[in-house]
Amino acid sequence: MTKAELIEEITTKTELPRRDVTDIVDNFLESVKSALAKGEKVQLIPFGSFEVRKRKAREGRNPKTGEKLMIAARNVPAFHPGKDLRESVQKGGKKK
Repeated sequence: MTKAELIEEITTKTELPRRDVTDIVDNFLESVKSALAKGEKVQLIPFGSFEVRKRKAREGRNPKTGEKLMIAARNVPAFHPGKDLRESVQKGGKKK
């Protein structure tokens, strides 16, 4: 599902104007991005949580030349699904 498809589905289900739904989705995504940039965890119970994980510096290789190089340490976003999401995916989206 793309962002446009998500907006369309929410618009259909809520009967809100498309412009309002687009603003809500954009603000939600910006809020999550902003919180992660500050190093905060975003918990959407029972959906799941977004967090920042630290990757250590490590040695890698250039695939073309085989030359060794150092890959710098960095922060990466991560998502951990909640129980309801895991169960829903396991059951193929069928409700209990």
